[in-house]
Amino acid sequence: MLEGSCHCGSARWQLDELPESATACNCTACRRYGVLWAYGYEGENVKVEGQTTAYVRGDSLSFNFCPKCGGVTHWRALRPNADGRRRIAVNLRMTAPDPIAHVRIDHFDGLERWEDLPSDGKCIEDLWF
Repeated sequence: MLEGSCHCGSARWQLDELPESATACNCTACRRYGVLWAYGYEGENVKVEGQTTAYVRGDSLSFNFCPKCGGVTHWRALRPNADGRRRIAVNLRMTAPDPIAHVRIDHFDGLERWEDLPSDGKCIEDLWF
């Protein structure tokens, strides 16, 4: 299990397992937030607690942040997918560095091509330390 929280601790998330990878996206929102995403499904392997404020981007998802300290904790799909499950991603930068240091970083081009980019073999500790 992995846990994270905003800076003031008011908004928290829990991910049931250590992710195999984290996504660094260069879209207009993610690059400004500086986030690293780990994915799951609401009510299944991801739990979010505490008050957050949502910035709704388009008609597909909301970026959620703490109204006290401003930390971006997660994004949430606005609608369930075809099988009725709702996607959610938590910001791994909200957890302690040590448990996720060796998690591989996947790069996603959300700005121009909307596709995964080739792996450069780096992990989170290569960015943080």
